[in-house]
Amino acid sequence: MTARPDHIISRANISDSALKVLYRLRDAGYQAHLVGGGVRDLLLGREPKDFDVATDATPEQVRGVFRNCRLIGRRFRLAHIHFGREIIEVATFRSMRDPADEGDRELDNGMLVRDNVYGTIEEDALRRDFTVNALYYNIADFSVIDYAGGMQDLQAGVLRLLGDPETRYREDPVRMLRAVRFAAKLGFVINPACERPIFELGALLQGVPAARLFEEVLKLFMGGMALETFEKLRHYDLFGELFPETEESLSHEEHDFPITFVNRGMANTDLRIREGKPVTPAFLFAVLLWEPVRRFSDELLGAGQSPLAAMQEAGSEMVYRQSRHISIPKRFSLPMREIWSLQHRFLHRSGKRPHRLLTHPRFRAAYDFLLLRAEAGEIDPELAQWWTRFQEVNGEERDHMAKQGEGGTEGKRRRRRRRRRKPSGQPPHGE
Repeated sequence: MTARPDHIISRANISDSALKVLYRLRDAGYQAHLVGGGVRDLLLGREPKDFDVATDATPEQVRGVFRNCRLIGRRFRLAHIHFGREIIEVATFRSMRDPADEGDRELDNGMLVRDNVYGTIEEDALRRDFTVNALYYNIADFSVIDYAGGMQDLQAGVLRLLGDPETRYREDPVRMLRAVRFAAKLGFVINPACERPIFELGALLQGVPAARLFEEVLKLFMGGMALETFEKLRHYDLFGELFPETEESLSHEEHDFPITFVNRGMANTDLRIREGKPVTPAFLFAVLLWEPVRRFSDELLGAGQSPLAAMQEAGSEMVYRQSRHISIPKRFSLPMREIWSLQHRFLHRSGKRPHRLLTHPRFRAAYDFLLLRAEAGEIDPELAQWWTRFQEVNGEERDHMAKQGEGGTEGKRRRRRRRRRKPSGQPPHGE
């Protein structure tokens, strides 16, 4: 146990909602501890993304304390305490009892599919994934409780699984993704004994529900370290388990621009997050799936389809294939396909078409996508420069640019009127 004077956690850095939950549970006679990533980040001097609470109260008892509580989950029964938009997640201490013992726990081929057997705080600590996530901040005396050597690993910058690594990965294959995410986010190294099985067990991710993997992918790539996470996933042969079509395209592509394109897309995502700008999963997935979509579209073009039809069919097919691994909700897959379909329209810069494209609801996202393609060397940068200029100038100058079109001549040529032949033997009109 680390007493209050010996650590840097201050209640001033804990959200008011989390403090309310901790104090109210304590006042109701239950143990109440801040736990997991929130404690880890506070000890590292970082701002936690969220705050989780662990207690000896059962989910039903927690609901009895809070009117603004909702119980969720089958795999792990949890209590969500709602404070407007903020949700404080409360979990009951889990047990270390053997799965064969009586209780609400179920395994399927080594994978834990239900675990609602409750125990002590020490058992709960040893059931957590990484030692640095098994730290508890006790609201009763403001101490930090460490049953697993997490403080030492935190200081050493090491990610270490609790228990046998292969067993823990088989219980929940998503732990491999979490290892990569934390290593990228914290700048930690993965303990060698925990690192080795990752290269061998990546295929276990195929047994994880596609909807859950969607949520995990958002955590991987929308936490501000997308580029480094992408590189680590490929290093550990995990990216291909999540995006097999993309990995196949990147691995066999002769040119450098596909990998450069994804790298720039990830770097762009990181930059927008650092600047506090919005990032949509639709754009993220559009980047990650672009290379297989582009290649399939080229095949369809070679078979005689029009550019628009080829891109639409390629986009639909790749979304279908990808959804077998990671489900993509329609609210993201539809705008993603629009971003792809609009790319060929950027080639048309004459007449009214550029004006119409400028008013398209998805223009901005499609334009940002075009810029990435130009930066990666996939297309001529002049095209992206033209569209940048087209947005910056006023209406009169836009009209002039559209008249000039791509090649510096008028975009619309005059249609020659064909002279109507008179029937033979009849004199011209007027004679």
